[in-house]
Formats: sequence, C-alpha cells, structure tokens
Amino acid sequence: MTTLVPERTDALERLLGDPADPSNPVGTRAVLDADERGEMLEAGERALHSYGLNAEFVPPEYGGRLTRADHLVEVMRTVYRRDPVLGLGYGASSFIAGVNVWTAGSPGQAARVAELLLAGGRVAVAFHELAHGNDMAGTEFTAAADGEDLVLSGRKEVVTNISRAQAVVVFARTDPRSGPRSHSLVLVDRSAVPGDGIRDLPRFSTVGMRGVQLGGLEFDAVPVPGSAILGPVGTGLATALKALQITRTTLPAMASGVLDTALRTAIDHLSSRTLYGGAAIDIPHVRSVLVDVFADLLQAEAVGVVGARALHLVPEAVSVYSAAVKYAVSKLLLDAMDRLAELLGAHFYLREGPSAIFQKLLRDLAPVGFGHIARAACQMSLLPQLPLLARRSWTAGAPAPAELFALDTDLPPLRYDRLALHAGGHDPIAASLAAALDEPWDGADRELRAAAVSDLTELTEFAGACTTLPVTEWGVDASARTYDLADRYTRLLTRICCLQVQRHATAPFLADPVWVRAVLHRSHRRSPLPGPVEHALYGELLDRHRSHRSFGLAARPLHHREENTR
Repeated sequence: MTTLVPERTDALERLLGDPADPSNPVGTRAVLDADERGEMLEAGERALHSYGLNAEFVPPEYGGRLTRADHLVEVMRTVYRRDPVLGLGYGASSFIAGVNVWTAGSPGQAARVAELLLAGGRVAVAFHELAHGNDMAGTEFTAAADGEDLVLSGRKEVVTNISRAQAVVVFARTDPRSGPRSHSLVLVDRSAVPGDGIRDLPRFSTVGMRGVQLGGLEFDAVPVPGSAILGPVGTGLATALKALQITRTTLPAMASGVLDTALRTAIDHLSSRTLYGGAAIDIPHVRSVLVDVFADLLQAEAVGVVGARALHLVPEAVSVYSAAVKYAVSKLLLDAMDRLAELLGAHFYLREGPSAIFQKLLRDLAPVGFGHIARAACQMSLLPQLPLLARRSWTAGAPAPAELFALDTDLPPLRYDRLALHAGGHDPIAASLAAALDEPWDGADRELRAAAVSDLTELTEFAGACTTLPVTEWGVDASARTYDLADRYTRLLTRICCLQVQRHATAPFLADPVWVRAVLHRSHRRSPLPGPVEHALYGELLDRHRSHRSFGLAARPLHHREENTR
C-alpha cells in the first residue's frame, strides 16, 4: 500500500471478500437481495463491526484511527464500492454526527461519544426539517432554557439511523430572535431521556439507498441537562458549518467507489455482449465513452484528495474548497453514471442478471448531489467569497505547500479549531498556478504548460468579473449568470488540482501527463479525446480491469478468487 492508501484497507478488502462469489454473505448477490427487501445487509454490518469501522470516525486522542481525512476516504471507498447503503447507513452517518462533537464538544462529551462509537454504537445528526430543507437558520425545533436544564420540542425528519442511534446531535433554536447566534447543537443521550417524551416517526421510503433507515423524531417537552449543549450557547450554526466543511469534502470523495464498481460492471457487460458481429466493447463510440468515464473518475478523485488534504494543510481556506469539492465531484460522478447507463441500454435497469448491481448503484448514487447539503447550496456559499478571493489570491496570493499535491507525503494532525467560516480571500490552490509556471517544466510537458498558461489567463479575466460582482449578486437572489461563476470557478480549480497532482506524482501512471491531457480536454469541450490520449487511457483501463485493480488514483488491488477470473 502507498502512503495515500493505509495498509488497513487491505484487511478490510479481504474481510469483505470477492463480491462476485455467490456464496459470499456480503457479496453482490446478498447486497441485491437486501436491497429488494429494503433492508440493511446484516452480514455486512457484522463484518464492518468486526473490522471496527467506527474507529475510523474517532480521533486518535480518543482511541480511534481518524488521523488523516484522505485515509478515511480510501477506507470508506472500499465499503461504498461494495454497497453504498452500508457506506452511509453503517458508517458515514455516525461520522457526520461525530465531527460536530470533535469540533465543538468538551473533552468529556467527546470521550463519551468516542466510547459509544468504539463499542459499535451509533450517533445520528438531526439537522433536517422538511419544511426548511437547507435553510438551517429557519429551523423551528426549540431548546428552551428551564433553570439549569433545556426543554426540547419539535420534529426532525429524514435523518439517517435516527431510530437506531443511542445518541443524537440535534440542531435547535435557543433564541427566538433571528440571527447567526439563534441556534445551538445539543447532544442527546436517548437512554437518559425519561418516559415517552421522544416519539419515533414512521420510516421514510426512498428510491435509492433503500436499506438506509431514514426516520424522524418528535420531542414533546423533553428535559435534558444544560450541559448537553456542544460549545457555547448560540454557536450551533457556526459549529455545523465548520463540521460541514469536513463532511462535504470527504463524503462525495468516498462515493467515487460507486462509480468504480459501475464502470467495472459496464466493462464486464460490454465485453461479453455481442453486437453487429463483434464484442460491444470494440465499438469505437463505446470505447470512447468508457475512457471519458475513466478520465472523469480520475479528476473526481484528484480534486477530492486535494480537498481532503487541505483539511490538514490549509484549513483556513476549506470553507471554499469543501463547497467546490461537493459541487464538482458530485456532478462528475452523476454525469458519468448517466453515460454508462446509456451504454448499457435496457440492461441498466434490470434487477436480475450479471449487471443487476448497476441499477442499484445508479439509484444509490443520486443523493450525492443533494444529500447532506445540495449542490445549489454549495454554489450559494461560494458566491460571496469569490470577489475577495479574486482580489487577494488569484494573481498574487501565497501558493499552497507542495505537500497538498504530493499524495505520498505525510500530513499534520487535523485541527478542528483552525476551520473558519470564511476564507478571508485565501485561495492557495488557485494561487499555485502562477507559482507553477515560474518553476522548471520537463520538455515533454509543453502541452500541459501551454494549458496552464491558458488557465492563468482565464483566471485573470475571471478575477476581473468577480471583483466587480455587486453585493446584490452574492446571495440566494443572484441571477443564473452569477451562479455560473461558481460553476466556472470549480472547473478551474479542478483543472489546477489535476495538473498539480500530476506534477508532484511519483507513481508512474499519475506522473504521466496523458491522464491530465484527458481531464483538460474533458473540462473544455465534450468532443472525443485525441486518438493517442484515448488509446493510452483505454489500455490502462483494460489492464486495471484484467488485473483487478481500482480505477481511481490509487489503482488499488481488489480482492477476487481465481475461479471468478476465468
């Protein structure tokens, strides 16, 4: 394993076994059967419990393994590659709740939540109210002061694992007045709640993630100690927004494992399917689409891993990068899945047969675009930061440290206290583009250097458009043209991330300019890739398929039985 991929992922890969083995209790057949029943895969949950997956969500000072965000992503990709329902329903939901505690909780609160998770328990995060969606400031659930206690009243809906969780982090109004300090986070221990003050609401049925337990709770004047608040009273919104920077960076990056399996499924199907007198995979258009999806998976993982490493190295700028990662990665993954569905034709929605896992993956991936926080909300959070980024960073700012892009280098501890609500105009990734052009380039990289010069020119012109953006265009009422600025920024940022990852890579494939040429081409136009680029990537794609390696940046070995390769 490389520094990017922790050694423990290999143990998890072996534990989950060969997904193609019909006798495997956590294989593809078992996953599909559980999906048909709308249930979590019990054998999968037992396997993840035996591995101690919850330790991945707990900081090391409390006995866990959450030392690096990029390592967490790689471990969770192993789970999402097998079953996204296990990824979210067993794992990520507790992680989402936990980061709020690590960000603002007292040492005692953090220790209690860590103990619960390390024992195999669950923690849910109850932010959502159907009436308000992503408008967290409009939350109506209340935590009213009553002497030294709080009295909780209201409903929380569409919350993962809320009926199975032993503890819940609740976002509640503690001040009836509007404003940024009107809400707090409250850590509720369900076992300590007296009587029947909490009522479980009926489970919500869904099209995708069918096995995930989405439910709700209704609190009827439930008393809890005032000490249950995480951090100072009134800081709930600030804490939630900081914690969101961690989760909206890492969760979309984990989901690339879904596309990895979908691409493998498509190659299996198209290799065995005969059309027009030959294998379907030999049709030029089919080959082009497969290579395009491969390139999109690589760029999704590149911007995802840089975002994860930014949490450690430039946390003060992650309010920008987390929104960009969520927006860019989710779009790349969803669009790529749609293109694969077109290749599979009627087979993409069949619930039986060798390609049946594809229709489940297609449904399960959909929430990556709207779950937790919607892509439009990410655009909205980027808009007010663009003018200051343009003035302070894009043409003259301090560049990112090389370690941000050198994926085989170690990282410092994740400092939750350094996360900020606003980047203050700091954008070291964008600033690194000009710095890179001042460095020496290999003669074979002339094409990439020319692309970097073109992007720097675009960034300079883009800065002009952003610095003149009126304040009236910084919020939810911004025009569609202004929202497109956020889209343009994320595409620029993605290209810079890919270019820098290639320039700092030591692995032979990542150091080869060919994959970045494909990314740059895909970012600027939707025409077929140049012949030599497509040929090289197609060869790499088939080689990884035959040798059972993942299609992402790490090219990880995947577990398989020899009899399933013949």
